[in-house]
Amino acid sequence: MASRLVVQEVVAGYGAVQVLHGVSLTVHEGETVILLGTNGNGKSTLLKCIMGLVRPAAGHIFLEVDGRRCDLVGRTPEEIVDLGVTLVPEGRRLFPKLSVEENLLLGAYRREARRDADTTLRYCFELFPVLAQRRRQLAGSLSGGEQQMLAIARALMSRPRFLLVDEPSVGLAPLLVRHVITQVKEMQQRYGLTVLMAEQNFHQATRIADRGYVLVEGRVVFEGASAAALGEHELVKKYYLGL
Repeated sequence: MASRLVVQEVVAGYGAVQVLHGVSLTVHEGETVILLGTNGNGKSTLLKCIMGLVRPAAGHIFLEVDGRRCDLVGRTPEEIVDLGVTLVPEGRRLFPKLSVEENLLLGAYRREARRDADTTLRYCFELFPVLAQRRRQLAGSLSGGEQQMLAIARALMSRPRFLLVDEPSVGLAPLLVRHVITQVKEMQQRYGLTVLMAEQNFHQATRIADRGYVLVEGRVVFEGASAAALGEHELVKKYYLGL
């Protein structure tokens, strides 16, 4: 049976500061969906809600997998990862004093992932050859682009069904942005992943997206049924295309 990730009328924030105001979206199995929004509009907060890092004040978040509904609100991040959901966080959040290979193997702590850790590790090194070259190097000594590749590969090591990616282009040169986002799509296709990616780089994100949502001040203001439809929306033209 097909699976999907569903967010319904989620309200969330930090203390007295409300960031999300009734956000709803759906990501179907095998899709790459982008979440567009400038800084401070709630993209990262939404991904943290899905991962159990921020608990919504209202609303529902659930997976439908193999005909079974799994509510995510109230579960720990560890439990959500065990359900097959993994986050590539903004800022990478690597272990800088551990080697590249050690960081990758830590991503495979999920029971299902441990069985195939060697196979997944080989694929990560095929996908990002520079990581194979630097496998013994400390993660903290890598360049920004190499660290982003490592963060994505570490997420893949958990063998997720649903991959959440938060701002992969931040701090990267344009050529590296293109490469990293291309690799996200390659991972999605090779492993049949379902991807929800928060991103500000409209041109690169829409290059791999099936469709997307525009988030403004914690509200979904537009749902584009295709990447082309996103490019035609007035808000996107104003904030991303300079038209």
